[in-house]
Amino acid sequence: MAPPDHHLWRLCFLVSSILISSASACDRCVHQTKVSFFSKASVLQSGACGYGSMAIAFNGGHLAAAVPTLYKDGDGCGACFQMRCKDPNLCTKQGTTVIVTDLNTNNQTDFVISSRAFRAMATQGKDQDLLKLGIADVDYKRVPCNYKTKNLAVFVEETSQKPNYLAIKFLYQGGQTEIVAVDVAQVGSSNWNFMSRNHGAIWDTSRVPSGALQFRFVVTAGYDGKWYWAKNVMPADWKNGVIYDAALQITDIAQEGCSPCDHDDWTS
Repeated sequence: MAPPDHHLWRLCFLVSSILISSASACDRCVHQTKVSFFSKASVLQSGACGYGSMAIAFNGGHLAAAVPTLYKDGDGCGACFQMRCKDPNLCTKQGTTVIVTDLNTNNQTDFVISSRAFRAMATQGKDQDLLKLGIADVDYKRVPCNYKTKNLAVFVEETSQKPNYLAIKFLYQGGQTEIVAVDVAQVGSSNWNFMSRNHGAIWDTSRVPSGALQFRFVVTAGYDGKWYWAKNVMPADWKNGVIYDAALQITDIAQEGCSPCDHDDWTS
């Protein structure tokens, strides 16, 4: 179902913004940086994205704080990156995959990752040697998140105050995508209200429709954007702290409008 005409400008504006920013980002290309680690994953769980303790279940605790250019004011929350350290004496060719759950304000590294993820880059028996370095040179690239059988889910934040305020976050956002706009409406209604990004992965609104709720959102993959419609997600008696199944999976892969990668011979 196509969105009403008065909403089309939002899609055009958002996609044009992504096109401009992605022209230099080229997430799919291989990049080089230095990576350090947090000794406690709890630091990343309580990070700027707002996932809280749920983050530990996303990717086996392989979490990351990313610099502002990758965090993207919260659009980058939930993005997956494959990285491998460049010391062949300590590290495997496969490396590991991390998921962005926090903002990294350290301008010396693109990522600060959990110690579990840091150790996972090492060859067998070399993880402690790698940890002793404290910081490692790595290659990294954006990769699709794969939650297999898990559908996209909506978590109702504890700060929600029915019926006047609703705050949510999306869980298990698959593919190589970013959610850049969210609308909510009563099931069966075409009267959509937009939600605003509060911070990180948290979206909210003070214009909460009554009854059961449906959502639609703009998902971008590189420069390409499209609407997704989750038709019947939350019951009329929705409750704080509950996860609701959106009954759809996002699997889009980024198609960026940037030049060919200078070196993209890294095979996963």
